[in-house]
Amino acid sequence: MNHTTWQPDAHAGIWYTQDMTMTNTTVRATKTFRHAQQLRLKNVDFSDAGETLWWCDDVQLDHVTVNGDYFGMNTNNVVAHNLKVTGNYVFDGGKNIEVHDSTFITHDAFWNCENVTIYNSTIIGEYLAWNAKNITFIDCWLESDQGLCYVDHLTMRNCSLINTDLSFEYCTDIDATIKTSIDSVKNPVNGQITAPKIGQIIFDDPAIDPKQTTITTQEETTHGK
Repeated sequence: MNHTTWQPDAHAGIWYTQDMTMTNTTVRATKTFRHAQQLRLKNVDFSDAGETLWWCDDVQLDHVTVNGDYFGMNTNNVVAHNLKVTGNYVFDGGKNIEVHDSTFITHDAFWNCENVTIYNSTIIGEYLAWNAKNITFIDCWLESDQGLCYVDHLTMRNCSLINTDLSFEYCTDIDATIKTSIDSVKNPVNGQITAPKIGQIIFDDPAIDPKQTTITTQEETTHGK
């Protein structure tokens, strides 16, 4: 499908489809793509993407623009390049997701996800990646109020973490190297966190052993506090 426009009355289209390519297309209809497999989307603009791309599998996204909430819920095996999303709850419940050079303006992004790797991307919005498992950020800019909490196996390489307070709460197996100051860290379970400076380190849950987390800044290395 090439050079096509889907108007709003075409909502809830393309369900249970296999092996489809869509290029240079504008989709103004909600609830497009559900239970579809082997999708290749390039230069596609979803201008009203509410509840789009649900329960799909084997999806390639290249220069796709999305405006709407709940894009990609429970969708698995995704590779995205130059994806731009404005809307909340993106990829909730997804598995095996790889993202490159993309921008997300969304709160509650990547909730309940498993096996996610994000490269050289920007994510702005509160509560990033809660309840995720095995998620990696490489060379990313992240700005998230109370972001990165309740994550199991969190890896961060050369990332900026801006305006993010109470981060890493109840995260396990953390391996985080941050190149900016962090506002505050609260109750990480175990792992290591490295940053130039951390404004506040909080351990106020007696069930958490601070000695299980190594925190390194330019001033000092501590095992909790």
